[in-house]
Amino acid sequence: MILVLEQLLNGLQYGVMLFLLAAGLTLIFGIMGVINLAHGSLYMVGAYAGTWVAGETGSFWLGIPAALGAAALTGLAIEALVIRKLYSRDHLDQVLATFALILMFNQIIVMLFGRSPVFTLLPSGFEGSVELLPGLYYPPYRLLIIGTGLLVAVGLYFLINRTRIGMLVRAGSTNREMVRALGVDIRLLYTVVFGLGALLAGLAGYMAGPILAVQVGMGEQILLATFVVVVIGGVGSIRGAFVAGIGLGVIDTCLRAFLPSLLRNFMAGPEADALGTGISSMGIYLLMALVLLVRPKGLFAAGS
Repeated sequence: MILVLEQLLNGLQYGVMLFLLAAGLTLIFGIMGVINLAHGSLYMVGAYAGTWVAGETGSFWLGIPAALGAAALTGLAIEALVIRKLYSRDHLDQVLATFALILMFNQIIVMLFGRSPVFTLLPSGFEGSVELLPGLYYPPYRLLIIGTGLLVAVGLYFLINRTRIGMLVRAGSTNREMVRALGVDIRLLYTVVFGLGALLAGLAGYMAGPILAVQVGMGEQILLATFVVVVIGGVGSIRGAFVAGIGLGVIDTCLRAFLPSLLRNFMAGPEADALGTGISSMGIYLLMALVLLVRPKGLFAAGS
């Protein structure tokens, strides 16, 4: 039972990271209609910038504004210099251009920091483990990630559903041409949305630093799962990104933790491990296929 609770918490923490990435990506794709493969590079920029500042200052907390600022400014620069020219182009051009950005950012990071992974120090007071229940010890930093993700989710809910800019974002995700016809500066709206998505990606990258090695190409490793979250949740839906992110995080973690051992009850150990690992790796993609068979546009409508 303790192991199950621990893996559920691990899945929740992973799901929160997916949500932070998917929230920005679903807004960019839903509002702007742009497939941005370089979103993972913004995740990497935030991780490196925050880790460097934290290492230079000795303060984990000072790395947070550095990560947010670096990712947001990089995102705004990408939008102004590259993405803005792709709004009227087809998705193939967007894919090729943003894939080129991935290669460029990876080489820039290599030139600045080298190829060796770097590690983000845990914030003071968040080392070790805390006892949540009798016998259940869990790292407090992972709880910090979960709490941060939930606070961001609440903040985004109020931003999208209770503010004027949120109203424009919801309208833009369902009918961009109508928003433009009503006199809204759609270019400014696009810039704000892209900057917000980049900021969330940078936050996710930096928060992941103490758990995962900060390394070149780290954004591509999580980007595919993020796209699955966006597709299942519904393109342009923050609520969908949250529900799908948490759900996929828990499902993926539990499959990897428990499926091989369950299969050992029916077959030999090596075969069970091989089959369990294979099914676990495909799990979220099989789930995406099943969801799309029932709801081709995802779980939630755009703008929800």
